[in-house]
Amino acid sequence: MLNLEKFNELVELEKNNEITESELKELEPYKIKRAVFYAAGFGSRLVPLTLEMPKPLIEVNGVRMIDTLLDAVLELGIDDITIVRGYKKASMDILLEKYPMIKFIDNDLYDEANNISSALMVKDLLQNTLVLESDLILYNRDVLSKYAYESHYMGVKMDESDDWCFKTNDLKIESVHIGGEDVYQMVGISYWDKKDGLQLSKDIEATYLKENGKSKYWDEVMLIDYKENYNVKVKPIQFDDIIEIDTYDELKEIDQSYQ
Repeated sequence: MLNLEKFNELVELEKNNEITESELKELEPYKIKRAVFYAAGFGSRLVPLTLEMPKPLIEVNGVRMIDTLLDAVLELGIDDITIVRGYKKASMDILLEKYPMIKFIDNDLYDEANNISSALMVKDLLQNTLVLESDLILYNRDVLSKYAYESHYMGVKMDESDDWCFKTNDLKIESVHIGGEDVYQMVGISYWDKKDGLQLSKDIEATYLKENGKSKYWDEVMLIDYKENYNVKVKPIQFDDIIEIDTYDELKEIDQSYQ
């Protein structure tokens, strides 16, 4: 196993096309093998737009939200892409015109369970995998990489937040909750290495089968319910690198055509 310093050194060499074949083999265990997108939900806070289509297909300044993520993932050479769809699932087929490599998994439980139901559908696909919420707008592609050293969530350092956020110790996530001071605000992009991906396959199902399991967010599996099984870090990014539009008013502020 590489130490973090050596890993970063090799990643930089790879970016600059200065890496040798033997060094590339050392990086191989850290290569992101696939991307999984959660895109099953209704998106009630963007009604009336979501009455016609799933939230990830909404255009913002002429580009569908999910396209900003898919384009970045493909640019890294990750073409093993699975999208979990649910609400108005047939409308997602339009993505195949631009992205014929996409595989769809249908989550017909989306309207009776939280997004843990989407995680359940892909529980065996989470090793060396990038997991992305599909209603984000990616502005800075540099926050994504071909390689990842360890399991992590992206997060934005905040003096104060009223959103889901992490308390950390040396970037290790110690707790997750809504609101706080001196925290990292959660961003819905995470990476899971081989070891954690295998563990998630067991823990997602176990959580879902609990009495209140269907009501849970998938993030609660590794950050609350089975926290002892994981050592998850935060990957710091900047506030404007990735935007999540939660309301129609926020959409109008970003894209004047909705005024």
